Amino acid sequence: MSSEMRIEIAENAGFCPGVRRAVEIAENAAEKYGKVYTLGELIHNEEAVSELREKGVFAAKSPDEAKGCPVVIRSHGVTKAVENEVREKCTEVFDATCPFVKRIHGIVSGFDKESTVFVLGDKNHPEVIGIMGNASCAAYACRDFAEIDALIESGAANCGGKFAVVVQTTFDRGKFDEYSELIRRKYSRAEIYDTICNATDKRQKSARELAKRAALMIVVGGKSSSNTRRLAEICGEYCKTVFVSNAEELSEQTVKGLPAGSIVGITAGASTPRHIIKEVHNKMNEENIKNTENNEEDFASLLEQDQSFTRLYTNKRVKATVVSVSKKEAVVEVGAKQTGYIVREELTNDPNAEVEDIVKPGDVIDAVVIKVDDNVGTVALSKKRVDSALGLEKLAAVKEANETIEGVVSQVVKGGVIVIYENTRVFIPGSHTGIPRTGKLEDLLKKTVKFKIIEVSGERGGRVVGSMRQANKEIRDAEKAKFWENIEVGQKFEGEVRSIESYGVFVDIGAIDGLVHTADLTWNRIGHPKDIVKIGDKINVIVKSFDAEKKRVSLTAKDPDENPWKKFIAEYSKGDVIKATIVSITDFGAFAQIIPGVDGLIHISQISAERVTDINTVLTIGQEVEVKIIEIDNERERVSLSVRALTEPVENAEAPAEE
Repeated sequence: MSSEMRIEIAENAGFCPGVRRAVEIAENAAEKYGKVYTLGELIHNEEAVSELREKGVFAAKSPDEAKGCPVVIRSHGVTKAVENEVREKCTEVFDATCPFVKRIHGIVSGFDKESTVFVLGDKNHPEVIGIMGNASCAAYACRDFAEIDALIESGAANCGGKFAVVVQTTFDRGKFDEYSELIRRKYSRAEIYDTICNATDKRQKSARELAKRAALMIVVGGKSSSNTRRLAEICGEYCKTVFVSNAEELSEQTVKGLPAGSIVGITAGASTPRHIIKEVHNKMNEENIKNTENNEEDFASLLEQDQSFTRLYTNKRVKATVVSVSKKEAVVEVGAKQTGYIVREELTNDPNAEVEDIVKPGDVIDAVVIKVDDNVGTVALSKKRVDSALGLEKLAAVKEANETIEGVVSQVVKGGVIVIYENTRVFIPGSHTGIPRTGKLEDLLKKTVKFKIIEVSGERGGRVVGSMRQANKEIRDAEKAKFWENIEVGQKFEGEVRSIESYGVFVDIGAIDGLVHTADLTWNRIGHPKDIVKIGDKINVIVKSFDAEKKRVSLTAKDPDENPWKKFIAEYSKGDVIKATIVSITDFGAFAQIIPGVDGLIHISQISAERVTDINTVLTIGQEVEVKIIEIDNERERVSLSVRALTEPVENAEAPAEE
């Protein structure tokens, strides 16, 4: 073998965060209780399982075998039925299910019974079995698109309801992308959830890139590990590949015949402990295969330092790439060892927004670290805190410029409402909403409102206070100014009755309220305005007169085109004898309605040839009488009537002077 051969170790080789977490949980439990069981082998690596056994961690085939003892649920997860059985039969349960697997359980358990879910993966793998056993609907495990398609086409799988696809966390990324595209093309309504672990993505990607350059790849891991087998398959597509469980399986024949200067790559599955990888590395060195100048760093340093990863700490601001979304959270890649996630409450301040409405896979967003959990291998982040900080800056500028902005009312809280603007919460006190005390703030929910910013403070997490009342006042003031610039006599409006008085009604015509006197409400005779209108009624009005200085407008609801006087003039003449109805009686005479809207006066002197001292003894309201039209004043729209003229010569029946 040539000493010029170079050994390169793929990035992300070995334990993933989920497996590391499971091992730590099992070891800690064994140290506490002396002996614990795991449901099945904790990880798919024979040597690692043997080492765990020495520490007091034993594998049980069923809950019965672990009955009465502490038990660890391994990273693959279990079915809901098995979990319930374990909690019933065992003294204490430690759930070491990988967070990525747990997330899939949450997805499939959230479907309704009419739904159908397909799990892309190995149907015999414990992770897939656990996923299937947590589904709340019909579930099918399929290796590829062809199996999904066959189940649907044959009718074996009923996809009349919701149709979803999830994927085993260790599934090959390339194949998943290929199958997803085929599913979308043929079944456009399918909901596809990308649930591949980002650690798996990284491991497969780095192994593939190294295999493209290497003459030989050594894949280290348990022969029963599906993710390690997949690594061997990927590497085998590009170069000679050897799959070993440990260093003892290596020999001089492994690298025999490789040309000088060749690269020998090493990668390992998610369940392969670091010391086993190190032993493989040392074994290669024992065969005098040295690293090149660019790879002289020691293996332990390479694994411990992980220079390719970003170091995370609380409050650090990072760029995050969205990997997948669910109803409760978004999983993101932040270039670190840990798996990033942002729960819905940290994505937005809007409690009504859905995760898929905010982000989608592939989006690159700004986020801030709020918690790093190295034991679990996760990092919690917040998008809304970054957005809120930017929003505070914008709102401070809005306040400075005295701008009016708008947002959607998302919540009713004690003392007011919350409006979302630029993903920032703005509190609007009840007294600043414009809603009266007797009104309901709930009427504003989900409505877009205009408001002004009256306070921006860095205290209390960035407090922002707004006022709809101030914004509305400014809008009304502008509308009033425009109104007085454009008002004209004869201008028509559709208004709303705001209040009713004995002398008339006040009508809102947009910018101001105008007064319609009782006599201007209708052409007909009325007693009280409330007899014909009520508050809230829409009525058409016309400007009679206005005083811009005193800000007063006099209106009329009597349309000139509907003036009954025109009808009277067209149909009646002086000298006509007609029938009229007494509508009111005064000291000087009685008014009789000729047609609706036109009354004539029967002066007391024209009631009878005899002297009348009390009109009520001769006429009564509602009485129909025969009269003669003795005078028409077209200019003042007045009519004089006479009963007496019907019994005397015309020359004796002269129109009386107006009282």
